[in-house]
Amino acid sequence: MKTIKSIIPALLILLLGYSCEKTNVEEPGPKEINLTEKGKILVEADNLFGINLFKEVLEAAEPEENVMISPLSVSLALAMTYNGADGDTKEAMEKTLELSGFTVDEINENYKLLIDALASVDPKVLMSIANSIWYKQTFEVEQEFINVNQNYFYAEVAPLDFNDPDAVTTINNWVAGKTKNKITEILDYIPADAVMYLINAIYFKGIWKYEFDESDTEEKPFYLSDGNTKDVPMMVQEGSFNYLSNDILQAVEMPYGAGNYSMIILLPQSNKTADDIIDRLSNENWNRWLSEFYEAEKVQIHLPKFRFEYKNLLNDELKNMDMEIAFDPSNADFSKINSNGGLYISRVIHKSFIEVNEEGTEAAAVTLVEMFRSGGGETFIVNKPFIFVIKEKYTNSIIFMGKVMEPEYED
Repeated sequence: MKTIKSIIPALLILLLGYSCEKTNVEEPGPKEINLTEKGKILVEADNLFGINLFKEVLEAAEPEENVMISPLSVSLALAMTYNGADGDTKEAMEKTLELSGFTVDEINENYKLLIDALASVDPKVLMSIANSIWYKQTFEVEQEFINVNQNYFYAEVAPLDFNDPDAVTTINNWVAGKTKNKITEILDYIPADAVMYLINAIYFKGIWKYEFDESDTEEKPFYLSDGNTKDVPMMVQEGSFNYLSNDILQAVEMPYGAGNYSMIILLPQSNKTADDIIDRLSNENWNRWLSEFYEAEKVQIHLPKFRFEYKNLLNDELKNMDMEIAFDPSNADFSKINSNGGLYISRVIHKSFIEVNEEGTEAAAVTLVEMFRSGGGETFIVNKPFIFVIKEKYTNSIIFMGKVMEPEYED
């Protein structure tokens, strides 16, 4: 396992937590969400999928790279895509998403209930979930596939001229609008074989229930994994918070708004590292740790302000999680999107943003699933250093040769 900075709460920011309440402040508490039994199992499945995906992402990340994913965003984008899958592809997606044992109707119905609940549970927290499907205007889509995703995932569905240079801008503008411009670009280009994009966008803005005083923020050392130190703006506050300490970690829970949403910081003990926490992180341990939190009357929190963006192509990670068939042009079965077949997933792109400061947290995530139809021609995009040759046709005489490392052009 590669070493990472201890930015563990990136995984946890969108998960429901317990609330903590200062004894000297009387404010409305969190509003209970009553899920069905299947709904509770669905959330467990999403969390298990998210933890497994997070570990896969960390395995591929650079040692000192900040990493953040939204398990919910990836789950929702793939769940929409799942509605178009059949046969072995459908079973593989169920296995990867930890949804084996659910019927299709149970999956869709409980995701709808979850979307409704998360978006409205706390009026003090802005939490929005948006889905869209864009398909090539000459590509036929099964009406049932459209209906299911509109009815259960509130997906905006629209045909689009993928050959129009403005098509990329249209999709990116939708993403920017749904994430309050925190993520302004998810799609770089539209390949010739692309026939559909399924996109989820999540935006979160939560004000700390107990805000930090900006005047208390000071430059303090942050100890990097390589032994060096870096001065960072460190926020400070003291109060009553849910707290946990065991042999591997200390943890504190900081609520937003009324307390439905919270950030949980997992900090390795002095003789441990962030990697040690990752090694022990599982759905079982996560649930056990949550159950072991207790309200500590006096916790002094020192938390660095931070802001970063993260982008990753999730193809390899999802293949490693048994979804390889969905990316296979010869064997993928998405006939419920188009009965003529030939569809497969070409790219799953994930991008996220987070800012944590004295006021609270602003975060966004977008997941894009790109669908190809095989046999649509080759794509040739010169977007990296290249060699060029100018030659004569009949003699093959080379007139010029060159290497372009950085294109330059001035009028």
